[in-house]
Amino acid sequence: MYANDGFRELDRGECLRLLAGVPVGRIVHTRHALPAVLPVHFGLDGDGAVLLRTSAASELARAVDGSVVAFEADEVDADSRSGWSVVVTGAATVVHDPAEHARLVCEGPRSWVPAAHEVFVRIEPDLVTGRALTGGRTRNGADLRT
Repeated sequence: MYANDGFRELDRGECLRLLAGVPVGRIVHTRHALPAVLPVHFGLDGDGAVLLRTSAASELARAVDGSVVAFEADEVDADSRSGWSVVVTGAATVVHDPAEHARLVCEGPRSWVPAAHEVFVRIEPDLVTGRALTGGRTRNGADLRT
């Protein structure tokens, strides 16, 4: 980011705090050698890992297990032209350990569309980056910083 470009870099702690406050993000993975983006409901584990809950038969679970993915969430206020965006990049794995699965059933995110057999996908937060728009302008072009 450049000085005075209107954006502020967020540290890892700020990024995780902001992620914890929104329910929906987007997972970016490879599908048939092309980038695919899918909106998903998610939660965070205590270590900052992103958790998704999906059907064991879902294309998502098959596509991301063992792959490096990106996960993005944001919050934008169009009226004030402000907001933030956070990206978590890391390995995605389906949780197979029975004890971990049982813990996540109690503590993990709830499905918006429950399935008969659900799995959890964990995205390890190897790289966590974010930025906040701090220098927005109103719709008529007036500077909001004054």
